[in-house]
Amino acid sequence: MLTYLRRGHIPATIPERRDRQANRLRRGRAGGRPPAFDRVAHRRRDIVERCFNRLKQFRAIATRFAKTPTSYRGLIDLATLLLRL
Repeated sequence: MLTYLRRGHIPATIPERRDRQANRLRRGRAGGRPPAFDRVAHRRRDIVERCFNRLKQFRAIATRFAKTPTSYRGLIDLATLLLRL
């Protein structure tokens, strides 16, 4: 996965696992450089992913019962209001 991100010049927003980090450090120069990691971007991404997971608890949103974009948006608005209460 990280190789794919590096080829596309996409910065990683996932922290490097400790075992990979230890293996890379053990190999020295041959281990390569660590992937770029932005803590702020990771925190923002985590907030968005948790929001999507909470919204998908509502069956009508997860299965997209609403046929029109307007009614689907209304369901999302209603679900966010219920979550905030």
